[in-house]
Amino acid sequence: MAERVLELLASGQASTRTELSALLAAAPSTISFTVSQLLALGLVAEDGTVTATGGRPRKMLRLGGSEGFAVAAELGGKHARVGVVLPGGGLSDVSTVPFATDEGPESALPGLARTLDSLAEQHGRVLLKGVGLSLPGPVDLMSGVVTLPSRMPGWNRFPVRAWLEDRFGVPAAIENDANCMAVGEHTVQPPDRRQSIMVKTGTAIGAGVIADGRLYRGGSGAAGEITHVRVEAAHDIPCSCGNTGCLETVASGAALVRILRERGLEVASTEDVVRLASDADPEATRAVRQAGRYLGMVLAANVNFFNPDAVYLGGILSTLEPFVAAVRSQLYEGCHPLVTEHLVIERASLGADAGLVGAGQFALHRALAEALHAVTGNHHP
Repeated sequence: MAERVLELLASGQASTRTELSALLAAAPSTISFTVSQLLALGLVAEDGTVTATGGRPRKMLRLGGSEGFAVAAELGGKHARVGVVLPGGGLSDVSTVPFATDEGPESALPGLARTLDSLAEQHGRVLLKGVGLSLPGPVDLMSGVVTLPSRMPGWNRFPVRAWLEDRFGVPAAIENDANCMAVGEHTVQPPDRRQSIMVKTGTAIGAGVIADGRLYRGGSGAAGEITHVRVEAAHDIPCSCGNTGCLETVASGAALVRILRERGLEVASTEDVVRLASDADPEATRAVRQAGRYLGMVLAANVNFFNPDAVYLGGILSTLEPFVAAVRSQLYEGCHPLVTEHLVIERASLGADAGLVGAGQFALHRALAEALHAVTGNHHP
């Protein structure tokens, strides 16, 4: 309970005991007891009051020492997006720096660490609470390593989290990019959107699931793995997973590059596809719209089953209106009216920053969990 209270205060989704009680479906007495413990430990502080309409003034809660921050990075193929993340989802000093993922971690990480170190120094190294990394591959949360990443040669089983903690001397968190985007976007959305699906649509496809206000990982950490759902239209096209006919082979940026090259267009990257579609090239627009339909078909089954409050679309393909429109129309066509009646389907409000905010939030949450462990003796992985 204490860790959940800290998470909600850190993300900005709650700031009073009443809000905590409602979001956690817990008795006010339970919340008051937990908050009093955290106040005594110095992990939570009280800061003025707010008056509810027609109600009694309520004391505002915030994190103790909440002037701290995290530095975070979102890794791509050739670049990393870096920035400073504050409790509640604030973001500053965002920039893009070169990052040679394919050269392996021992070659690529030191340069990134120097960049993050510089950001930390600018904001006061003593206030640095954690370091967060968003990775384009599966992450083993317990051991803090990347596992079998198809787009990160040389990174398999490398101890990324331990390397960062040794380098910076503060708690570190690593997560896959779709989960980071899901948490980042959830942090800045209205608190009543408790269930959501974030879909990352870039060179590859991924999804992150928020259930009852928290990231849902599933039994083995693979929740949201929609990219390898079989799609009839994909026939027997081979996929990187070793199977054939996966959604990724017809709806991802990499698939669009292949499809348009087969049609005689000169494209070498997902960015080239987006550029052509943005300029209303008919072949590119048609292919992008079809990719959106295929993604929408697979999403419809998940939306019908999960009944989320919102579906957020992120990644570079989500910047294309024909793609977003095709996903949206497919969801309305393929889902039960009860499911779509109040469903929000929109681009991530944070845009390209969603993953960065999420990586920073994971780092801040891990720092809080370790602080709680230090004063209570309860273990948190």
